[in-house]
Amino acid sequence: MAVRTVQEVVLKRQACENNKKRMNIIKVRNWLKTLILMWSVPALLIGIWIYLSMTNQLNHLFPRPSELIQTTASLIADGTLAANIQISLLRAGAGLAAGGTIGFVLGTLTGQFRLFDTILNTPIQMIKSVPRLAILPLILIWFGLGETAKVVLIALSTFFPVYLNTFHGIRSIDPELLEMGKVYGLTPWELFRHIIFPGAVSSIMIGLRKSIGGTWLILIVAETVAAQSGIGFMATNAREFMMMDVVVLSMIVYALLGTISDWLAVRLTRRLLRWNTNMRRSES
Repeated sequence: MAVRTVQEVVLKRQACENNKKRMNIIKVRNWLKTLILMWSVPALLIGIWIYLSMTNQLNHLFPRPSELIQTTASLIADGTLAANIQISLLRAGAGLAAGGTIGFVLGTLTGQFRLFDTILNTPIQMIKSVPRLAILPLILIWFGLGETAKVVLIALSTFFPVYLNTFHGIRSIDPELLEMGKVYGLTPWELFRHIIFPGAVSSIMIGLRKSIGGTWLILIVAETVAAQSGIGFMATNAREFMMMDVVVLSMIVYALLGTISDWLAVRLTRRLLRWNTNMRRSES
């Protein structure tokens, strides 16, 4: 009887280990499938580019893949590309952090309290309606031609998506959940931590992803304002001298930075929403 029990335990353990191995294989297979599908369109475009280059059907102003590779290697070797990427990341990160933080705080206040909504919502909507480039001269007058003006311009563009989505997320929370929290004696901070923020985090992260996309769009504008470094400056300077290989390289760098930052935002969203069964189901 004891021998049979030991054999059953061993068989169950082996079955669990085999099941884990199968699950890991399935996860790796799904990951590879997703990776292939994600990069299929870029790979197709690169293939078309190479084909047009090999058959001499490419526009003479557009660089060949070999020229782009040589330019990239040269800029990496002399440190120019890394230095410009680092500076652009610092500007984008500072602007996103400032605009996102202010947007989250004001969105939380206007979403929770009617008084703040009455006072702040109208001027915020008025500023939102003004084009960013129309505000640029005022930003230059107030903050000068230094780094502050660039960060402010980026922060102004990233503020509104986070603010609006935070406001919407908080206002969309079921009032009965708030009443239940009050009945259980939750303090305002506990109410925010356990009910309001978890209920609004999905909408907030959508706003963050929009802000990240807007960051890279406005960054190239910010780096044309009396800048001497950055990816936007590198692209603008190359355009003046018709260095199309550098322009294309700058576009690729922007695309990669945008893709990586959006992927990080998605990972953060899944971590914050790990309690959500729909989110766990999408990861499996």
